[in-house]
Amino acid sequence: MLKLAELLAVEPQPLDGDEAAAHPQRKVAFIDEANCIGCTKCIQACPVDAIVGATRAMHTVLPDLCTGCDLCVSPCPTDCIEMIPVATTTANWKWDLSTIPVKNLPSQLAASQMIPVKMIDVEQHV
Repeated sequence: MLKLAELLAVEPQPLDGDEAAAHPQRKVAFIDEANCIGCTKCIQACPVDAIVGATRAMHTVLPDLCTGCDLCVSPCPTDCIEMIPVATTTANWKWDLSTIPVKNLPSQLAASQMIPVKMIDVEQHV
């Protein structure tokens, strides 16, 4: 958005929901198993296969796989699926760690590259 404002030479305006976008709350689907009729419509709608169950049997959501996309809620004919917030902990935090570039070192260094820092007497230190 800032680049677009810069290209148009105008002052950037805040978007609705900027505050919420800065701190999104993760949600996962929860199925009220007492009301689930096992129609499998939620399973068909889930893009990441986070819902398991069989036809005419209760279904359940695997919270580790659920992305919170909300696509399973609307197809449910009994409205037994709701999105519940999940507390962020170190166990479920999506760590954004960039990799550290590592250079490939030659397997054998030339003798001129190996310089001892200090000669030690092994018998003295044992």
